[in-house]
Amino acid sequence: MNRRRNKLLAFSAIALAGLAATACSSSSSSSSTPTAAAAAASGSASPSSSVNLSSVTLNVGDQKGTGAEAILKAAGLLNTLPFHVNWSDFTSGPPMLEAMASGSVDVGGVGDAPPVFAAAGGEGVVIVGARTVPTGDQDAVVVPKGSPITSIQQLKGKKIAYGSGSSGNYELLTVLTAAGLTTKDVSMVNLQPADALAAFTSGSVDAWAIWPPYVQQVVAQDGAKVLARGPQYGSPYSYEVASKSAVANPQKAAAIQVYLTTLNKAYVWAEKNPDAWGAAWAAATGLPASITDVAATVDSTTPVVVNSAVTTSEQNLVAQFYKAGLIPSAPNMSGFITSQFNASVTGG
Repeated sequence: MNRRRNKLLAFSAIALAGLAATACSSSSSSSSTPTAAAAAASGSASPSSSVNLSSVTLNVGDQKGTGAEAILKAAGLLNTLPFHVNWSDFTSGPPMLEAMASGSVDVGGVGDAPPVFAAAGGEGVVIVGARTVPTGDQDAVVVPKGSPITSIQQLKGKKIAYGSGSSGNYELLTVLTAAGLTTKDVSMVNLQPADALAAFTSGSVDAWAIWPPYVQQVVAQDGAKVLARGPQYGSPYSYEVASKSAVANPQKAAAIQVYLTTLNKAYVWAEKNPDAWGAAWAAATGLPASITDVAATVDSTTPVVVNSAVTTSEQNLVAQFYKAGLIPSAPNMSGFITSQFNASVTGG
């Protein structure tokens, strides 16, 4: 997911068109490892049963900014998956989880806030995997080049673009709270990234709460200024989320186990090879490598087990969003989180 310039150079128009696609699908399959047990033996996964995966189709949601398909391909692992994959691209996490709740997506990667909004809406999804950013949350609130805004307090009364239910939504909430402001003190403009970029670069909004590599792109290409970013805001977690129906299906669950194990290996590879991942990320998004190289370095993630710390972190988001009146209920997140796929991290 990357920010796009409103100046609409040919490059930008093409990149925006790619990012805006919300149901563009591709597929990948391999028959070299037909069962989950064989996958475990080859080091690809550690499922608990020998489910035959050769006839399984896993519907995976993706974001070009998180780049699950791209990172698997870059790490040389995409074609090792022992089942058929249908990939669907989404502009951000919330619409992906809506599709997941409807049954068209089995598993996909999102930021910290989408699972909270999905749970508050009673959607049948569950966190099945987690990663952290060692350098802390890298979402940011940015203002345009030449903006007179130099402090968070000066956001009062201003129009701020954000994606409702996205990690940027939580970043914005924590930034405002730290400055003694509430969401009622600003005008929050709910926009998906491509539309938010257009509003931001045209001057229709005064600020934008967004995530990498959009942050790096708008700074490099539009001279935007970062008003707030760092581990004191937001949450360090991002997640893999699955539909509860897929987790309840033994074949789908076995495929999810293999998928998570393989994806975690790809993220470990990316963390160790940021230059190679940056170049691959550039090819996947259409952004200059100079931008994705920076994003790949600052926003690298480390797979971690799903444990009480994850539940506590998400429950903290629930409390803050509910207090701000941004979600209709305060769900107990323990019902939307499972540790049954932790072997994808531990190898056990």
